[in-house]
Amino acid sequence: MPIIPRSTYYDEHLRQTAALIRARQPYLIKNIITGACVFGFVIGVYSFTIHAVAQDDFSDVQVPDAPAQPPHTPNAGAEKSTTQALLEQQREKTKKTA
Repeated sequence: MPIIPRSTYYDEHLRQTAALIRARQPYLIKNIITGACVFGFVIGVYSFTIHAVAQDDFSDVQVPDAPAQPPHTPNAGAEKSTTQALLEQQREKTKKTA
């Protein structure tokens, strides 16, 4: 006994039977028309978007020559001097041991 029951619309080679073709026939034209409408809408939105973006004019936007520098933070100097002091201490220790 199979675990998954077999569909009556497909044969043993998983091909459509005449019953499935007959059941789908009334919807074939409606499905084609609906698919064509959806496809046309998607193509319309895509082409409109590409056309709208292509019209943008950026000639009035000023492009800076160099990238903007980050603002100076007040604690950056203290951290730098602390780091430099630690480096100097380590250099002195290595000179004494050498």
